[in-house]
Amino acid sequence: MPVKVETMPPLPGLSPVAGKAIIARFDGGQISSDAGVLVLREVEQRLGVAECLAACIDDPRLPERVRHGVADILRFRMLMIAAGYEDGNDADSLRHDPAFKLALDHLPDGDALCSQPTISRLENLPGTRSLLCMAQAMVRLYCGSFRQVPRRIVLDVDDTFDAVHGEQQLRLFNAHHDEYGFQPIVVFDGEGRPVAAMLRPAKRPSGREARAFLRRLVRAIRGHWPRVEILIRADSHYCAPEVLDFCRAEGLDFMLGVAPTTTLRRHVEALERSTAALRTGTGKRRRYKEFLEGAGSWSRVEQIIARVEAGPDGTDTRFVVTNLVNGAARRLYERTYCQRGQAENHIKAWKRHLAADRTSCSRAAANQFRLMLHTGAYWLMWSLRRLMPKRSTWHVAQFDTLRLRLLKIAAQIVTLKTRVMLHLPSTCPYQSVLRLALGRMPRLIS
Repeated sequence: MPVKVETMPPLPGLSPVAGKAIIARFDGGQISSDAGVLVLREVEQRLGVAECLAACIDDPRLPERVRHGVADILRFRMLMIAAGYEDGNDADSLRHDPAFKLALDHLPDGDALCSQPTISRLENLPGTRSLLCMAQAMVRLYCGSFRQVPRRIVLDVDDTFDAVHGEQQLRLFNAHHDEYGFQPIVVFDGEGRPVAAMLRPAKRPSGREARAFLRRLVRAIRGHWPRVEILIRADSHYCAPEVLDFCRAEGLDFMLGVAPTTTLRRHVEALERSTAALRTGTGKRRRYKEFLEGAGSWSRVEQIIARVEAGPDGTDTRFVVTNLVNGAARRLYERTYCQRGQAENHIKAWKRHLAADRTSCSRAAANQFRLMLHTGAYWLMWSLRRLMPKRSTWHVAQFDTLRLRLLKIAAQIVTLKTRVMLHLPSTCPYQSVLRLALGRMPRLIS
């Protein structure tokens, strides 16, 4: 009888349990710890993010020598980012992972996926024209995510600091953060859909720059929806005369933060004193006032909403300029403007959970392309979360929670003659959630 030779030594140092030795070897066969990416594969196929972006890139390679198409490389990269592998170097090990192979329509025992050098070459391939085309493709993707043309949309415009540690193009020293970096402009709608992301130096955007950015964005959206009403929400960085004049010329509604000035404070001095006098105990007292005022650089006076809040630490006053006239000051501020704070949570998910601040390429065009890839990964995760019931905690779960509980699932993958079997853990605590997500997949708009 032949003797079976153990080719894989066991892991040392494991203590016995209940008197029985524990033997552990890496000989389980085709096993993946990321079986949940197959759910994201279904999401991506319905959204078509990879194909949409790939159509904007001119592939200079000889067709007869191409092993990995542009769309496949983009799809692989976005699935990697969504699964928590933001570094392109991770592709060298994940290219053999059976779950990622299945997600890209490869059999587990088939050819390996693309490697890190292939991804790096693609990141440095697009030029300015391709990047502008991708920005328009992102707007098409956004507009295509609605079942019906909306009557009104809300666009939250914000910028975020992105520290860099190299000699990247466009990097700039920011005194506030005491670091070199970028300060990209990012736009989400009121429901958290990503709309646009533009790489730029780490400084406050000027009025002319903000106006040019908004002009391109609004024209792209109205190219799909000519009659849609648009509300622009932003902080005081974007309250420039050029932006105000543009919004009025284009028929846009706006609510923009205004930096406090001596002139504005003069309107609320009495209100601040009376609010502080009315406050009792350790609580806070909040009151509002509306008035017309205009800075010397503005072309006309505008409606200003002042929010005065008196608390134990003193009085805090905020100002907002708007052209909305339907509603009281309190309602406009609390139910409309304050919702802008959700954009910061969206940026947090984009940066912290999907590593969109990993802009370490030397060329600015390559870093802009990375923003597109991470935005595409955001679309996958946002769409997965959108499939969850509205009244469940899953509908508001953070992306890292979705990744940990729905994507990081171990599975043994066995290739048979007519099918591929995925043996998932019998004790998986989120089986019902996965079944629900896959059952609701046809609801996604492509």
